Amino acid sequence: MKFIVATYGTEGDARPLAALCRALMDAGHQARLLADGATLGTAKVLGVATTALAGDIKGALQPELAISGVVARNSGFTSTASALARIANANAEAWLREIVAVGEGCDAIIVSGLAAFAGLSAAERLGVKAIGTGLIPITPTADFASPFLAQARLPGWLNRTSHHFVNGMLWRAFRKQTNAARAAVCGLPPRRQLWTRHPMLYGVSPSLLPRPADWPANWPGNARVCGQWIAPSPDWTAPQPLADFLAAGEPPMYFGFGSMAGFDRQKMLDVVITACAGRRALFYPGWSGADTAGLPANVHVVGDTPHDWLFPRTSLVVHHGGSGTTHCAARAGVPSVVVPFAGDQFFWADRLRLAGVAGAAVSGKHLQASALARAIAFAQGAEARCRARALGARMAGENGLADAVSAIEAMMRDGT
Repeated sequence: MKFIVATYGTEGDARPLAALCRALMDAGHQARLLADGATLGTAKVLGVATTALAGDIKGALQPELAISGVVARNSGFTSTASALARIANANAEAWLREIVAVGEGCDAIIVSGLAAFAGLSAAERLGVKAIGTGLIPITPTADFASPFLAQARLPGWLNRTSHHFVNGMLWRAFRKQTNAARAAVCGLPPRRQLWTRHPMLYGVSPSLLPRPADWPANWPGNARVCGQWIAPSPDWTAPQPLADFLAAGEPPMYFGFGSMAGFDRQKMLDVVITACAGRRALFYPGWSGADTAGLPANVHVVGDTPHDWLFPRTSLVVHHGGSGTTHCAARAGVPSVVVPFAGDQFFWADRLRLAGVAGAAVSGKHLQASALARAIAFAQGAEARCRARALGARMAGENGLADAVSAIEAMMRDGT
């Protein structure tokens, strides 16, 4: 079978879907990944066919542009949704046109991220099955509030309502341009309501997020927690300076905030240096643009490094709480310190706290060395390290990619 996989977001959004494409290919199928051009590196390394979608997510996250201001202000859901909608709405027609063009002759379109509405419309135009995927649980449940409202600490009886509220807000933010693109590219009628009848597969570990009992188990709209989607690093060798640093002493702490940008970079570096208190550490600048020239000798700067290779060689991981980094740290069996900035990062910070492998989240907006040092002390405690090892062992027994491929094949075979 031939699958088109369409997403739009940061590397953390594209990388798991590249792994899913590779797994589908290994099972004998064809797969092509469509995503922002700056996020397709993993797919190319894995030998997955790619198409770059219009847009520039990395540029949109730079400090001078609007979306990074949402990160810097730690703004609420409405501001985050509006910033993301500006990216998707500016590219809705181009994305739909590109997905339809490469989707001719495919058997199904797998959709995710900001490109989901374009992908669902393309599947409708081509008359093929649409399969939703995600790294953030958006299927309504009473078990927890919407990940995008994690800071709000809603009473439990509002949990399910919060999901419907957030999903409805997102649809309203995207609806006008999605419908304009549907008319312009496909001649399709406007949609009045959000799509809810397609299956959803989540590249999320059941050890971190057990499948809610009230999620639909059967079509339409069935939802499945598969486990993390991560491909083994192919023949990766550490640069000699990194290998030498790791060999020179005890496992270091890791500091990295992925694609986060827009915060005070110099203050962040000063806080990291102070919190390290002379201890060995690795620092990954990511997309922040931080000037690392003045870092002390106990802090080694790393470039793009596979998390599944690096994290097991660290003592703890300080990160922003993105779904992918959260899963990789937990799977490595090491504790976390989470510094969330926006979106679902607060939700994943809380999942790690509930698992006992991280303390309370440290504010990304008001980052203080004292708060970071306290969170590091918690993560270095014997209890957190013991729980982290146990969680990592459970996650190591999961095979999220095999589960997802099996589910996709069953859907295509059974027509569900």
